[in-house]
Amino acid sequence: MARSVTTNRKHANTVLAWGVGLLIFFPILWTILTSFKTEAQAIASPPVFLNFDWTLENYAIVQERSDYMRFLWNSVIIAGGSTLLGVIIAVPAAWSMAFVPSKRTKDILLWMLSTKMLPAVGVLYPIYLIFIRLGLLDSRVGLVIVIMLINLPIIVWMLYTYFREIPGEILEAARMDGATLREEILYVLTPMAIPGIASTILLNIILAWNEAFWTLNLTAARAAPLTAFIASYSSPEGLFYAKLSAASTMAIAPILILGWFSQKQLVRGLTFGAVK
Repeated sequence: MARSVTTNRKHANTVLAWGVGLLIFFPILWTILTSFKTEAQAIASPPVFLNFDWTLENYAIVQERSDYMRFLWNSVIIAGGSTLLGVIIAVPAAWSMAFVPSKRTKDILLWMLSTKMLPAVGVLYPIYLIFIRLGLLDSRVGLVIVIMLINLPIIVWMLYTYFREIPGEILEAARMDGATLREEILYVLTPMAIPGIASTILLNIILAWNEAFWTLNLTAARAAPLTAFIASYSSPEGLFYAKLSAASTMAIAPILILGWFSQKQLVRGLTFGAVK
């Protein structure tokens, strides 16, 4: 029997949720506000919150100094390509673990997830040498492969969880109707798991978009994404907070917009199968 929740408890939970949300969002808000300040106002003490002279000068300087669209296009290709490639590989893998289980399935899943616990710097040197040997250094193809491999365990785990919520009898019925393995996965399983697949894609695009370690160490100029674009404003000559904030705002704006418009789909996918 469901527990009754008092009106005061609902109000308290709402206030608490908004408080936590604003606390999490505040650093982003402060970065956006700082991008519209002058350098003097950006380092003013005490800090200036809203009462300052708004200016677009920082954005003009950033755009003049850097080719923002090139960095943006690299980020789109790397994030989208790695996520798409990861989903193509993960769907059959998650299907086999969900519907052809073995005693080692959980061990395999745990081993895959344990690779995320390995410090990235521990494998940087061998991967760097491999990239030099294969000519993949400072290339979008190389970054797509590396970031796909980094996020593949998460993609498999998420898809496995969603596929487990789909009744196996439906797939058995498809096989009895003559569906091949490819048709079973492509035309029966995938459409039923669209919410889960969509949330997996969205989450991994965000992870790939924000990846900084590999993009900074495996790129120089040609394939540099927006993470390298931001890092270029960390100057030893001085701390340019306003310009750095403008560059950061330009880098996070696309993913913030994507997350805002897709939040319902993301929440729906993350809660897929939670209520029976």
